[in-house]
Amino acid sequence: MSKRDKQAVGQRLLAAFRDAGAAEIAPDILLPAESLLDLYGEDIRARAYVTQDPIRGEMMLRPDFTVPVVQAHMDDGAEPARYCYLGEVFRKQDMGEHHPENPRDNEYLQCGFELFSRDPGADAEVFALFHRLLAPYSLTPETGDMSLLLDAVRGLPVSTKRRDALLHHIWRPGRFRRLLNRFSAPVPPRAFPDPVGPWAGLRSEAEMQERVDRLRADMDEPPLPEQWSDRLNRLLALRAPATEAVAILEGLAKDMPAIAEAVARIVARFDAIAAQGIDPARVIFDASHGRANMEYYDGFTFSFLAPNTVWPAVASGGRYDALTRVLGKGREIPAVGGIIRAGLIAEMEAA
Repeated sequence: MSKRDKQAVGQRLLAAFRDAGAAEIAPDILLPAESLLDLYGEDIRARAYVTQDPIRGEMMLRPDFTVPVVQAHMDDGAEPARYCYLGEVFRKQDMGEHHPENPRDNEYLQCGFELFSRDPGADAEVFALFHRLLAPYSLTPETGDMSLLLDAVRGLPVSTKRRDALLHHIWRPGRFRRLLNRFSAPVPPRAFPDPVGPWAGLRSEAEMQERVDRLRADMDEPPLPEQWSDRLNRLLALRAPATEAVAILEGLAKDMPAIAEAVARIVARFDAIAAQGIDPARVIFDASHGRANMEYYDGFTFSFLAPNTVWPAVASGGRYDALTRVLGKGREIPAVGGIIRAGLIAEMEAA
């Protein structure tokens, strides 16, 4: 598949986003790395191409468009605002991923749309726009909501330190699972004898002592009661058509009051999606959806998947309100957006 073919598909998608009221924006390809590596999270930190410039310092090839678009908007954008873009992003391949027979390119084309708006119907507007553009390709739409999981963890009867640890690792399901299992069992006794020689290691003596003190304090923590780990596991395992998932979520909210507000938002969102002419029964709701995506998503997430392939999502996106607070210099605005991999669309059309 030639770059010219992929660009042609990208230009067609870009025109559709412009027709939806978006202003085209073109962030730099080479970006300052200092703040971006922290904002993108640990996954992208391991996969970003970083280089050193003798004058500008550490720089990074653009791994994604969202952060530079948010930075540009928060600097001088009005609200509400819609932006679209088309360009290459660059990511190292993760050796732990499953790839198709022809591995995805380290450089690939993204076409995206971002909406900055306080309208409660913004999630449904963005999802319906992507749904309409991708309708000819028989993709499977899936949605989730990271605020549901974040609220569920915040509502667990555990110490602040354990809660913070679970929240920190919620985007890394394997680590999160190991932590949850550990916190659900009594802490085995461990001896921490006072050192008889000098401290040695990559960390300072104060850092090592802080770690020892934390482990000692953790030994006194009671385990998470079984009924709470069972409830959280039921939530994490929830995957069903939206109409079925909503009924299950409303039942779980009776046992997990912390998720009640998030469940109400999810119900209202699917009502708004239905008002856009999309049958929620044909949309999958996966409570764990979004946990392997960018760490800045903190609410609604969505993706469109090609059936019977091991491709990455053909399109994906979500809500990132907290990111605008971080970059807003005192300002913030709700924001939601997504991207389409134009190269995968071109491959499907060629097939």
